[in-house]
Amino acid sequence: MQKIVIIIVVFLSGMLTSLAQEKYTITVEFTGMKSNKGSLFVALYNEETNFLKRPYKRKIGEIKNKKAKVVFEGVLPGVYAISSFHDENDNKKMDARIFGIPKEPTGTSNNAKGFMGPPKYKDAKFEVKENSIIQIKIN
Repeated sequence: MQKIVIIIVVFLSGMLTSLAQEKYTITVEFTGMKSNKGSLFVALYNEETNFLKRPYKRKIGEIKNKKAKVVFEGVLPGVYAISSFHDENDNKKMDARIFGIPKEPTGTSNNAKGFMGPPKYKDAKFEVKENSIIQIKIN
């Protein structure tokens, strides 16, 4: 009986700790769009293995005055990266040339650029330990 009580106490204290963990907001400000056409697709990644494959969270931003802003709420402290593309023709996908080279403008956190391929997670990652504002230039 005493073991069961200990297990329950440990389980409940773990749950309360995770529930009490602070959550933050990441505000992402985009500049560099050449037009107000289409939408801005934004992906937030929380794992290197998922970078540019499976986002943790996604948003679609509205472009006004060749700028956009998206807000990710309820983000736990940790390391993240952001990728985005300006869907100029509003077909809900990133159009690509041969070898997967994007036809539409893209942007990544830290304004990371790829060399002979997409940007790397290690160049795009940033740490969240408070409410954050990230600025990305779309090229």
